[in-house]
Amino acid sequence: MLAHEIKSGTSTEIKTRTKNKTSLPWTVIVYDDPVNLMQYVTMVFKKVFGYSEEKATVLMKQVHQKGRSLVWSGEKEKAEFYVQQLHSFQLKASLEQES
Repeated sequence: MLAHEIKSGTSTEIKTRTKNKTSLPWTVIVYDDPVNLMQYVTMVFKKVFGYSEEKATVLMKQVHQKGRSLVWSGEKEKAEFYVQQLHSFQLKASLEQES
């Protein structure tokens, strides 16, 4: 919590405001496409995020079966970096802020 002292005339007011120390996380979403093979998508998840074969396969299956998958969540700058990396591997990806 931050406190600020404001002097107005003869009285002093103290205004407090709460600063949210942890902003809402950003999520990286990967979308299904008709071009990339499932094995390739799994390999990209392992390479970009360092995921195990099992985790990368689960996420790839979500992309394939549901049309999209939330593959990572965290700070905005890192999410932007991951989206850029996924794009460099020709995967369709975006970032969204959790609500």
